[in-house]
Amino acid sequence: MVLTLSENWTIMSGRDVQQLVRWAREAEDAGFDGVMIGEHIVLGPDADAQGRMANPREDAMPGNQDPATPWPSPIGVLSAIAAVTERIRLIAGAVLAPLRHPLLLAKELATLDLLSSGRLVVLPTVSWSRDEYAALGVPFERRGELLDDHLAAWQVLWQDSPADFEGKHYRFQDVYLEPKPFRPSGPDLWFGGSKLHGRTLSRIARYGVGLHLLTLLDVKSMQEINNAMSGSGRTLSELEFVGGVPAVFRDDHPVADLDRALEVIPFLLAYGFGTFCIKPAQFLDDPSQIGPFCKDVMRKVTALAS
Repeated sequence: MVLTLSENWTIMSGRDVQQLVRWAREAEDAGFDGVMIGEHIVLGPDADAQGRMANPREDAMPGNQDPATPWPSPIGVLSAIAAVTERIRLIAGAVLAPLRHPLLLAKELATLDLLSSGRLVVLPTVSWSRDEYAALGVPFERRGELLDDHLAAWQVLWQDSPADFEGKHYRFQDVYLEPKPFRPSGPDLWFGGSKLHGRTLSRIARYGVGLHLLTLLDVKSMQEINNAMSGSGRTLSELEFVGGVPAVFRDDHPVADLDRALEVIPFLLAYGFGTFCIKPAQFLDDPSQIGPFCKDVMRKVTALAS
């Protein structure tokens, strides 16, 4: 079980990032496996271009959120969590790599992986907001190519010194990136998004240890993943399949029913999923109850899984 720290602003202040650190401690004490936080660097008018979510507890999706939604830095928050936890995985659930230089991001991720003794998981992504790319002066149409350069550059930087790299958009020679990550291969990498496409497949097969999509995969998609993994000399069993616990809201006000949401767990386990993300603000209104909530989730999921 993974506790989602993003998008809980119905029960806490967006400025109270210290509370997220406390929640991570409580999640670890309750037996959770990880905490996850996503990111946007900035948002613009296209953040709510599709109309804002009816219930503010719903998941943030492309074009459905208030541009003033708080998105604290995942690297900053997870660094604080690393200092006060011992076991729980630290999942940067959306790192917008194309909006940074690969040397800078490789250093930040390597340091966090080292600080946490190898507990860092990173989901590199390109995201969806044209306004965000425009604000940072990065061409939106090149975001996929930029991410591919990042991934290839990280692989070199985290293993070799001096490192040389020549990609489509970034080039460097005789670079010493030190200290290296805790693990020789660097942080674990997940990939995901709203759908499976060719570039996602190639990234999973080459770099991925986890897959976190927003929709269930059909038989054809599973076969495509299996073929891509086989083509890279890997097997499907090497992938961690990550799903969500779907909250169902009766209307635009009350929280969702936890028991009803967890009913999907046995099905997803049979489908091949082993990791499940849950956002507490969808199921409770009192932030002081995060500890009991996490314990309740673990007790119920353990019973369902058995």
